[in-house]
Amino acid sequence: MNSSVLNNSNDEQRTLKYRWVVWGVIVLSYAIKFFHSLSMGVIKDTLILEFGITETSFVSIGNVFFYIYLIMQIPTGLLVDTLGARIVAALGTLIAAIGITIFSFSHSLALLYIGRGLVGLGTSVVFVSILKIQATWFRESEFGTMTGITCFIGTLGGALAQTPLAMMVSSIGWRNAFRIIGVISIVISLAIYFIVRNRPEDLGMTSLNKQKVSNETHTGYTRIFKGLWEVLRNPQTWPIFLMYAGFYGTYVIMMGYYGTSFIASVYGKTTVQASNYIIAGVLGSAVGSIVVGSVSDRIKSRRKPLIITGGLYVITWAVMAFYNGGMPPEIMLIPLIFAIGFTSAAYVISWPTVKEVNNPMYVGVSTSVANIGGFFGTIVLPPIIANVFVKYGNTLPSVELYQKAFIIVLIATVIGFVSSLFTKETKCKNIYMEIKKEAA
Repeated sequence: MNSSVLNNSNDEQRTLKYRWVVWGVIVLSYAIKFFHSLSMGVIKDTLILEFGITETSFVSIGNVFFYIYLIMQIPTGLLVDTLGARIVAALGTLIAAIGITIFSFSHSLALLYIGRGLVGLGTSVVFVSILKIQATWFRESEFGTMTGITCFIGTLGGALAQTPLAMMVSSIGWRNAFRIIGVISIVISLAIYFIVRNRPEDLGMTSLNKQKVSNETHTGYTRIFKGLWEVLRNPQTWPIFLMYAGFYGTYVIMMGYYGTSFIASVYGKTTVQASNYIIAGVLGSAVGSIVVGSVSDRIKSRRKPLIITGGLYVITWAVMAFYNGGMPPEIMLIPLIFAIGFTSAAYVISWPTVKEVNNPMYVGVSTSVANIGGFFGTIVLPPIIANVFVKYGNTLPSVELYQKAFIIVLIATVIGFVSSLFTKETKCKNIYMEIKKEAA
């Protein structure tokens, strides 16, 4: 074995080790993002009481996060593909820290909106930055698995927004709890800036990914906008978009907005007790993310795990909405909510699939467009559900009220599942050129 082969082997080993440091630091910011997306349910009753707001106003405050997150997805793709994931993620995490600090000091609705909006703005850039890091630091064949692991870590952050947050709120108050999150976010922002690099070559290491991925900071904006147009006009992008909207939007309804109040109202539990049930769903999503992502890579298929898991997701919501008149026996609650979380992880397939049906030069842009789908669902569904509570809250018993809301959720899951049937099988490799040939 000659010296050049030995040197290449040593360089590859350095990359194999350091990539986990790079990914590990930036994924912490994604855990914080997930915490913010699911944290409002625990403080719902507190905010309504303290600020004297309605159910609809509460949802609108929570949804500022998702509105801005959605609006920022295409700009995020452009920023990540031009400035690089490191700078974008570090700055975004810092902005989120400022936002949650403002939120925690708010004594007016205006500041609540501003703080929540800045949190949405800052966290909106993190996930696409991670996907870009995965595309440059990991092999193409590992993308689905790494996306699943990323979602696993993220949903653990969401788990912190359940029982742990409820316990913190009861002991030190919601304001101090969120201030602690702000300090942690600042530390993570600094760590991203000083530790993360956009690609192995920036540290003189060997790239593991033979596929050409745009990751230079001098990439032209004209070329990136051309890539955006390619992604938007690709018909294979849109089934993924709609699937993610249906599955993730309904997941957030249960875990982020109404799950805790559903269990508290229908089953007579305290907020802390109810959050113990919801944490089962968040953990289910964490486990499901790893299982769905790794199985997809292992069997070299995107459609099969998507359709099977998505079908089970619809069935699980049907049980929640209709079994025993919309009030499943209490003994079934934890397994049922865990199953909702686990099977919702079908949406994990969206990012590797959208990457594989579009030009590999535009990983940031294509995954951003797919990401819009998920947050489109989180914007459209909560106001519809809130209107159910406003219209029928004073006339229907809690069980019937939540059943009516959950039937709407079930319809949204069906739309997501039907969309999944139209996704293209990629066999875990980029098929962009094949699609272009078929269209020619």
